Amino acid sequence: MSSVRKVIISGAGIAGLAAALALRQRGVSVTVLEQASQLREVGAGLQIAPNGSRVLQALGLGEAVEAVACEAAAKEVRLWNTGRRWPLFDLGADARARFGAPYWMLHRGDLHQVLRTAFEAAAPGALHTGVCVARAETLGDAVRVTAADGRVFAADVMVAADGVHSAQRRSVFGEGAARFTGLMAWRGVVPTARLSPALCEPVGVNWVGPGGHVITYPLRRGELLNVVAIVEKPEWRSESWSDAGTHDDVHRDLAGWHADIHGLIDAMDVPYRWALLSRPPLAGWLDGRTVLIGDAAHPTLPFLAQGANMALEDALLLARCLCELGDAPAALARFVALRLPRTTRIVQGAADNTHRFHNPLLSDPATAATYIDREWEPTRVRQRYDWLFEHDVTRLPLDPTA
Repeated sequence: MSSVRKVIISGAGIAGLAAALALRQRGVSVTVLEQASQLREVGAGLQIAPNGSRVLQALGLGEAVEAVACEAAAKEVRLWNTGRRWPLFDLGADARARFGAPYWMLHRGDLHQVLRTAFEAAAPGALHTGVCVARAETLGDAVRVTAADGRVFAADVMVAADGVHSAQRRSVFGEGAARFTGLMAWRGVVPTARLSPALCEPVGVNWVGPGGHVITYPLRRGELLNVVAIVEKPEWRSESWSDAGTHDDVHRDLAGWHADIHGLIDAMDVPYRWALLSRPPLAGWLDGRTVLIGDAAHPTLPFLAQGANMALEDALLLARCLCELGDAPAALARFVALRLPRTTRIVQGAADNTHRFHNPLLSDPATAATYIDREWEPTRVRQRYDWLFEHDVTRLPLDPTA
């Protein structure tokens, strides 16, 4: 019998809401505190690989997600200037057959709404907006959470799911050595009605080139196309997602790229930009009865498309540990021990892909073909991705002797 009866979660993002729902479904009382006064549609596209989609299915959200997602048929690589295509790997039926779960492409706002709707149905009134957590203190067998407005909450466990700029991580572990990568991202969402059918296939495309790469994939039943362009831009250092630029800025940063890319830029409503910062993995996520999850625990570069998947894995495994292992401190310690090696490997693998996507050999079509044939050779691709997609936190043994 678990000793955990009540949990407070700071942050109503993907990690926080998924953890809240997983815990509530297991009979735990959950209070979610979100500092934003309103929960709005933010961000753009997410790729939910089989390791993440099987979590959503386990939470009973499969049908709700499928109603707003695109199921990817494949991924491919395209060369920045010629547009030449290389198959990366098949998805769709192949993903379901090999990994037992789908590969979904989703708007972040759509996934967030599915999670929020499910949690509020399971725990009416348990989500509180406009509440900023000032501190969390472990006092014996409980944790006391004090909000900035003076309100005090008590629980058995506190979960800090407050994102990449986590106040809880900063207060316990310090600011950390965030390093500017020299890379800046442009992002935009394009209605597919503005595009040719060839650009709207249910396929994830990775355009690779010297000094940059561009990711595109469809969202929201194919009604939108997510576009993210990563360019080497050492003078832009703002990490905000809401800094708007101009279409001319993006065209200049991608001068010489294929006409398809410039057509996508023209079709964007507003291009937004943010600097990419790299943070070394933490050695631990625990402070008494407070535990970090999601981007608060392991912020990562987006070059393996695993940020949201790691958050979903964290959420379900944390709920399992707290509800199946009984003693809260032991359950939290076991959760961190199970998650740290995997998330550290993902963070490091995403950083490694920076150099793969931007290699100077891609500047010349002759050397580019040889380079892509080598780096995206099927065996190498399976080595880089299969271990990610095969991981199943719904069945992972919790007993260290298992």
